[in-house]
Amino acid sequence: MFDLLSEKFDSAFKHVRGKAKISEENIEQTLKEVRTALLEADVNFKVAKEFVAKVKEKALGEKVIRGVDPGEQFIKIMHSELTTMMGESDVNFDFGKSPLVILVCGLNGAGKTTFSGKLALWLRNKDKKEALLVPADNFRPAAKDQLITLAKNIGVDYFDSDLALHPKDIAKMGIEEAKRLGKDVVIIDTAGRLHVDDELMGQLREVKEEVASLNPEVLLVADAMTGQEAVNVAKTFHETMGLTGTVLSKMDSDAKGGAALSIRYSTGVPIRFLSVGEGMKDLEIFYPDRLAGRILDMGDVVSLVEKAQEHIDEKEAEKVMKKIEKNQFSIDDFIKQMDTMNKLGSMGDLLKMIPGMGGMMRQMGDLSVAETEMKKMRTLISSMTKQEKKDHTVFNDSRKKRVAMGAGAQIKDVTDFLKKFEQMRSMMSGMMGMMKGGMPGGMEGLMGGGGNLPGQMPAKKGFRQAPAFGGKKRKKGKRKGPW
Repeated sequence: MFDLLSEKFDSAFKHVRGKAKISEENIEQTLKEVRTALLEADVNFKVAKEFVAKVKEKALGEKVIRGVDPGEQFIKIMHSELTTMMGESDVNFDFGKSPLVILVCGLNGAGKTTFSGKLALWLRNKDKKEALLVPADNFRPAAKDQLITLAKNIGVDYFDSDLALHPKDIAKMGIEEAKRLGKDVVIIDTAGRLHVDDELMGQLREVKEEVASLNPEVLLVADAMTGQEAVNVAKTFHETMGLTGTVLSKMDSDAKGGAALSIRYSTGVPIRFLSVGEGMKDLEIFYPDRLAGRILDMGDVVSLVEKAQEHIDEKEAEKVMKKIEKNQFSIDDFIKQMDTMNKLGSMGDLLKMIPGMGGMMRQMGDLSVAETEMKKMRTLISSMTKQEKKDHTVFNDSRKKRVAMGAGAQIKDVTDFLKKFEQMRSMMSGMMGMMKGGMPGGMEGLMGGGGNLPGQMPAKKGFRQAPAFGGKKRKKGKRKGPW
């Protein structure tokens, strides 16, 4: 979502990098480009203006620390102000109430119903709390069917509400049912409209008044793709409902991201969650400092580690490492690792979480080519037998022909895949040997010839490769840098 903004910021920072100090003269052009980038990203004009003024004030008042590049110090100030602008992370719910009532509101198409299901699953997995899903949208009857389908798919109980009743009565009956079932949380999916109108606001106000004694959480689901309009919608709902939090949906889209940067600043309502995909587990807590890090190409290693801990089985990973070490890594192991990577997210999303990879990705170009290649590999592998996946050395011409026909590919495609797999397998085994304290025989020939291994990007201007990957060896003397 923030690719364009990240690129604009990176370009702006070039004016201050390498300077001896931060002065009004050398940051003027940078601040001008930062302001333009924010406005192009649909950030509110007043928010952008105030943000730039605060960055300028802090940058000019900051003494450059000796030994620290002024450009890096300027980026640190930007990170701090971006984090402040987006507010603090506030996702804690008060489970002391019995049950906790959560009203989910928003316009039609924003993703209210899907978020309700995601939140129920998140509460179970993260807080060990069981929720009851209550469909109270009598304006769009299909919303009830959608919520019930989601509830069945994730194994969460739901209330079979009568949509002929007023939403406030549905909410009351749903809460009574939750108490009877001993549920910790009641999630009420309220009605929406294509746009804000008096009828919708009046109906939601009545629902809020009905459950006011239970001090409910009121979460607005705002479509991040609507840009500045999302801020206006949030303001209207907050005036009517007294929002306790907002949720930005469709954060996996190619929207400009202005809503995420200005909704908290404009309304005072904290952003609680980000919906980052269509899967029911694609829900993230909103951490402004982490999001600011991604925008400024500082990475988000903490989120990357959390994703890895959630999806990677440690014992299974150890088994794979032992197989790699013994050069027994099979095609079956390879496809399992591909599946694990897919759970973590797209290649581009993962690389953005690594500090400094944003700029490198822009030089590398479109990563979809690599992802398309991976899909072709998956198709070839799906046409192989269990024996072939376990031991690729059994392949002969007839087996290659059969796999190619099954995958709708050429025999050459199968041959190329097997060759690349064998090279990758040898490289991984060699890497394990290097990590254990020595380069095994044969690795120099494989890795030191200056060529590119399968999947390895060619060296680009401004990036030095390690000697093991064909880069130039450093002259003897004091060691500097990772190589």
